Amino acid sequence: MFDPTAFENIKVVVEGAVYDRDLDGEILVTDREDLVNLAKLSRKFSISFTLRHNESSDIQATLTLESGLQNLAAELLGTDQSLHLAGCAVTVGFRLRHPNEKDFFFEIQKVLERIWGRDRTIKQTVSVNPLKEEPDILNEVTVTFNRLVLEDQIEDLAEMVVYIIASLKELETFI
Repeated sequence: MFDPTAFENIKVVVEGAVYDRDLDGEILVTDREDLVNLAKLSRKFSISFTLRHNESSDIQATLTLESGLQNLAAELLGTDQSLHLAGCAVTVGFRLRHPNEKDFFFEIQKVLERIWGRDRTIKQTVSVNPLKEEPDILNEVTVTFNRLVLEDQIEDLAEMVVYIIASLKELETFI
């Protein structure tokens, strides 16, 4: 028998927090991936969901955890110099369609900075179908935390689901 890694422990807590909200009827889980890359010894877990009352998936959130060989080695070796690497990267993403109006992008940025804080990196990536007469924008917004999340911060990740749901509710006004 082996001890689960920090990635596994964090994943279980995140997954449980999301599925609890799904069982409560607040959100609907729409996708889930749990990937292992044996060539690079890396892991990636993502879970996507939408608000239950907006099942049309015009707006969707995805919470992603990633851990690489360096993170696993730091945990298994357990040296004082490497323990700060024994965790995983967390990214929160949102996909939403909205009109191609500049004000929408600034408002989305402002809403997410208010919820997540200004010390997070918030990036908006846009794609458009130019052949449509009045093209809608598909805006993929990512919130990155610019640091690893360690196992002692596991409770913060359960609380993060609350912030994601609040973000979905705020972003809903743009669709």
